[in-house]
Amino acid sequence: MPVTETGTRARQPDSSGFAPAKDGLRLYYEVFGSGSKTIVIMPATPISHSRLWKGQVHYLARHFRVVTYDGRGNGLSDHPSSEGRWLNRWYAEDCRAVMDATGTEAALLVGICSDGVLPAIQLAVSDPERVLGIFAIAPGVPFLVPPLPYRAAAVEVFDQARDSYEGWFKHNRHYMTQNFRGFLEFWFSEMFPEPHSTKQIEDAVAYGLDGSVELNLMELERDFANKEEVEALCRQVRCPVLVVHGDLDHCQPFGRGVATAELTGGRFVELKGVGHVPNAREPVRINRLISEFAGLAVPSIRRSADHPRALLVSSPIGLGHAWRDVAIARALRRQVPGLEVEWLAQPPLTTLLVACGEKVHPASAELAPEALHVDAESGQHELHAFNMLRRMDEILCANFMVFQDVVAQEHFDVWIADEGWEVDHFLHENPELKTSKYVWMSDFVGYLPMPSGGEREAFLTADYNAEVIEHVDRNPGLRDLSIFIGNPGDVVPRRFGPGLPSIPAWTEEHFKFAGYVLPFDPRDLTDTTSIRHELGFDPARKLIVATVGGSAVGVHLLHRIVEAFRLLRDDMPEAEMLLVCGPRIEPGEFAAVDGMRVAGYVHDLSRTLASCDLAVVQSGLSTTMELVATGRPFIYVPLRDHFEQNFHVAHRLQRYGAPAPTQYDDATPEHLAAEMLRRLRSKVEYAPVETDGAVRAASLIAPLITMR
Repeated sequence: MPVTETGTRARQPDSSGFAPAKDGLRLYYEVFGSGSKTIVIMPATPISHSRLWKGQVHYLARHFRVVTYDGRGNGLSDHPSSEGRWLNRWYAEDCRAVMDATGTEAALLVGICSDGVLPAIQLAVSDPERVLGIFAIAPGVPFLVPPLPYRAAAVEVFDQARDSYEGWFKHNRHYMTQNFRGFLEFWFSEMFPEPHSTKQIEDAVAYGLDGSVELNLMELERDFANKEEVEALCRQVRCPVLVVHGDLDHCQPFGRGVATAELTGGRFVELKGVGHVPNAREPVRINRLISEFAGLAVPSIRRSADHPRALLVSSPIGLGHAWRDVAIARALRRQVPGLEVEWLAQPPLTTLLVACGEKVHPASAELAPEALHVDAESGQHELHAFNMLRRMDEILCANFMVFQDVVAQEHFDVWIADEGWEVDHFLHENPELKTSKYVWMSDFVGYLPMPSGGEREAFLTADYNAEVIEHVDRNPGLRDLSIFIGNPGDVVPRRFGPGLPSIPAWTEEHFKFAGYVLPFDPRDLTDTTSIRHELGFDPARKLIVATVGGSAVGVHLLHRIVEAFRLLRDDMPEAEMLLVCGPRIEPGEFAAVDGMRVAGYVHDLSRTLASCDLAVVQSGLSTTMELVATGRPFIYVPLRDHFEQNFHVAHRLQRYGAPAPTQYDDATPEHLAAEMLRRLRSKVEYAPVETDGAVRAASLIAPLITMR
């Protein structure tokens, strides 16, 4: 049975395999990390599998050895026969089998509901030397308190056919058999009652569909007959226990968590405003609670008294973020004497930062790979940017935890996040973690739906926008400063969604405007003849530069450009072209063409672009705005389904007098060749681009640092 994935994994297992269960079934397991203490995370099976814990693995594995496994009946583990009963003892037996197969002598057990908490308690009593502690989420320990009334009412008529099935009456044998997906969608909407939980619900439904309705309908054979037997078991637990329970839990009564903690002598933590699955909906809170319970030392913040410090988090999705951030960092150093800027960044940005002489924080090596996720989400010149960001939730959570580890140990006067989505989202979800001044920067505001996404995408983008608006409204002082990289007119004239504010009006209320940030002064690049000589190109020949940015998604466009250049040479044999592949596309995959050079990463590409006669590029904002600033003709081809390039960037370029975009479906080699020839023979006239954006941005940030 394949495991449904909804995004690139933040971390791959160090080892994996199959453990033989007591009755011969195979249980798939994965092992991460190599810490001295092991944490075994128990699955909620058969309705889900180990990926329900994806928000925990990357973080915990940086500090501990972590074992996860798919329970029988879901994921990559074998399925029992659905003709008999589901035996409650399987849970504890299977956990023991996985511990044996992975060489785990003793571990802290982490579990949720009845599938993970009760068997952990059983193991703590039967094998006390193997259980170091129990971290229990929303324990489904039976009999301790009466079930929730609406669930009890549905159970009473579980086997009865009905004319219609609404609400909890969807938890019914007949409805589940007829519409298992519909049941899962209802069930997990109840498990995640928190607003804006669409992604968590979709993930959980997908995990449920990796199982089967037949196994979920099996009759459960319990090990206990009454409350007295369960209480007697709980009182025998001698290891540390921490119970966490959300006050909005629609699955397990809140009192059941309280009673479990009392009977086991454990500690109880109430999660306000939280539903049944906080490990997915509140991963940062759960990660911190698990690590503290497991004995991870809480560090004290080291302060540096001799100079101010800034931590800069720059999105690796496109190299333009890093170039403008380098410009801002340099301007900031000029305004704040002695300022040290450190970067939490990952490839391909680190290549650029090192070449610029910037200091990359060592913890950057722990970051989960956003660039790999972008490449995995891309198609033929297609990157559905909203879906890509949405499906990057596991990576974003992992990288926020890296950020949190850094700022929990080292003092920085200011945190600066340039479209560091993980920092902004999880700080607003956990505002108590803010310990320094915080600056948010972005060159666009508002997720916009692509027409191909239909009504569903329109709903989802509006829901995500609403969450951002609510975050800011609920924590108005969390962002000490929000900077829009541009001017008010650059904000796309749309609404966030039905019933939501106007994007321009909301942005003007909540942001300061720095103007566009260039990493150079265009006046320094006017001597194109000298630059051509420096770069080894003949100033007398037409020079075309083709580039598609820092990811691999533009490779298909580059192939079309190569063929277009081959055709162009028939009409303009003296033309030259530099094909810039960037750091993630292999230059060797392009066949040679007379007059064409192929390069990998070009560090100071701005100089080359400023001296060209024509650029053919993807629709990244940084590259296109640099071409506008230096007055170069260009053709830009936005990625299909990329909302930022098709709406936000196109709107801004139109304001500056740039040509309309060329859609990829129209960008055949023949069309591109004809358009290249036409634009090489045409003149351009753009509106001027400001040259002081970096200084203006730095001037906004500097007072936050100097007020120590």
